[in-house]
Amino acid sequence: MEENYVITVGRQFGSRGKEVGQALASRLGIAFYDKELITLASKESGLCQEFFEKADEKNSGSLLQAFAAGFTFGSFQYNDFLSNDKLFQIQSEVIRKIAEKSSCVIVGRCADYILREKKRKVDIFVHAALEKRVWTVAHRQSISEQEARDMIRKMDKTRPNYYNYYSDKQWGVASSYDLCVNSGLLPLEETVTFIQRFVEQVLELKKAE
Repeated sequence: MEENYVITVGRQFGSRGKEVGQALASRLGIAFYDKELITLASKESGLCQEFFEKADEKNSGSLLQAFAAGFTFGSFQYNDFLSNDKLFQIQSEVIRKIAEKSSCVIVGRCADYILREKKRKVDIFVHAALEKRVWTVAHRQSISEQEARDMIRKMDKTRPNYYNYYSDKQWGVASSYDLCVNSGLLPLEETVTFIQRFVEQVLELKKAE
């Protein structure tokens, strides 16, 4: 029987899903991964971190397109080109290794699908009303509400495209997850408490964990 477990967190941009994941990991005393996965994937593969940052949660496409946009890769040498698909494969392997090593919370990056064979796992999706997300993004980024709306509109296309492309499920659809939570209905701490209780019951976690 597996000793470790994983909680994956899908989220709408501006729903505070990362904060929920961080708080949950802290309460459970387990590791937390979000952007950290980019650094780990870079170290694991030996590839420049900018490759992974450029492709982060974006679906298939050649990184050669980045040259047209003026993006440089330093002195890295490669034979032909790296596709986002290849970078996804590298990051997926990192996620699998992390999940085998210890209990953790992983935010985004199709972790729920990548780890679909793992038995001790709970998949959560965090969402919130548009106006609450606009307020959150505007204050977090120190930008206007219109700029926040534009940013949210873009991310609301990018994340579903990425998830739907690499998985056989639908992003944001309740049937794709074990629990969907509206983070705008309760204070953050109470939202995390609700999720924690759900996770502890589903995974039958001992108080010591």
